[in-house]
Amino acid sequence: MIDPTPNEKAAFVHGGRYGGEYLDSIGKTDLETLNPEEWLTFIEAVVTGYCDHLRALAARDAERLGRMAPEVPF
Repeated sequence: MIDPTPNEKAAFVHGGRYGGEYLDSIGKTDLETLNPEEWLTFIEAVVTGYCDHLRALAARDAERLGRMAPEVPF
């Protein structure tokens, strides 16, 4: 990704945490030792964490922008 936004950068960190939590749960830290099922679960954890956080940040931003918009008089 070229020039990620601040929200995307925050989502990277969040997704990385999800992946790290999964690795901790299986007691592995060396990605090379993961079997195919573990690898897919690791990737799923990272991507899910990234997407969930990015959606949450987008919703927060939309709410904030909605509060800033002036009311239409008609």
